Formats: sequence, C-alpha cells, structure tokens
Amino acid sequence: MKRVLLVPAVLLSIAGPAAANEFAGALMSLAQGELRSWAADPTLIEAIRAQNTAHEGLSQTDIDTLDQTWRAEIGTGTSPMIDEVLARASSEQLKERKAAAGGLITEVFVMDSKGLNVAQSDVTSDFWQGDEAKFTETFGKPAETVHLSEIELDESTQTYQSQVSLPIIDPDTNAPIGAVTFGINLELLN
Repeated sequence: MKRVLLVPAVLLSIAGPAAANEFAGALMSLAQGELRSWAADPTLIEAIRAQNTAHEGLSQTDIDTLDQTWRAEIGTGTSPMIDEVLARASSEQLKERKAAAGGLITEVFVMDSKGLNVAQSDVTSDFWQGDEAKFTETFGKPAETVHLSEIELDESTQTYQSQVSLPIIDPDTNAPIGAVTFGINLELLN
C-alpha cells in the first residue's frame, strides 16, 4: 500500500503539547477511550506475555532473520510464518473487532517487547516494528502516551489515514510489555 506523506508526526500524551493537526483532538479522544480498551484486553495481554517469554533470548540477528523471512513470504502464496500469526486467536479477535468498527479502523497490530508482531488484523509489510516510531515512541513510555503518525493518503483505498499507537501495560505488574498500532480512516472519524 503506497502512502503519500502529508503532515509530520506528533507525540502526544494527556499532559503533552497541543495538537499539530486538525485531527489530533479527535484521535486523542478515540485513543484514550475505545482504543485504550483494546490495549487492555486480557487475550492480547496473555498473547504478548507468551511471546515475550518465547522471544526473551532473541538477538538482533535473530530478529532481522525473522523479519527477512516475513518480508520474503509476502505475496508468494506460501507464507507459513504470516499464516501462523494471522491464525492466532488474538489475531482473529482483532479481525472481528476491526470489522465491527465499520471501516473506522483500517488495520490493527500488536507488538511484543522487541517490536515483533504478536497479533494483527491484516498482513503488515514487515514483522519487526522495533525500529519505527510506532514502537520507539510508545514502548516503555508512560501508560497515557499516544503516538500519532503522519496523515497519509492510502492510494489503495483513496482514504486519508493516520496511525495511532499506544503502549501496552501489564495490569498485574504495571510494566510495559508491548505496543499496539491502529490505522484510522480519518474520513470516518467523528
């Protein structure tokens, strides 16, 4: 999906700076309400905990190899790694919730403590998000942190979108365990 950059990204939190674009207020309200509830879902929390445990010993070389495998599988028709992630119960739940959002949410994906995909509604272009602002500006940050991406024109759907990313906090330990990113169709944002 090719996108056209329109507005610089902003990092916002409840105590953060004023919005830099006309949608920031509505995006913040959505993030602090409905989207925050998604980030606290017990199914997602458990999936992140399990993957964090499984990936605890991964090196950057291991992460790069996983990411290269994912990228190589896109569009090939043979995609065991991608298929396994998309078939997880946590991914199925995200697909259902996305469908129930009536087009407002165009994609959603959850990342572990290393920035690797745990669950997702749609195929992402890469498996490792750990070097991107959606992860670096949310993971390990205060619970109220919200990162808004640039406003982009999605050429495949011809809609203007922004990604909203939040940290995911373990409710039992209050420690950061992952992050979540939502694609929001700005044309349907109230």
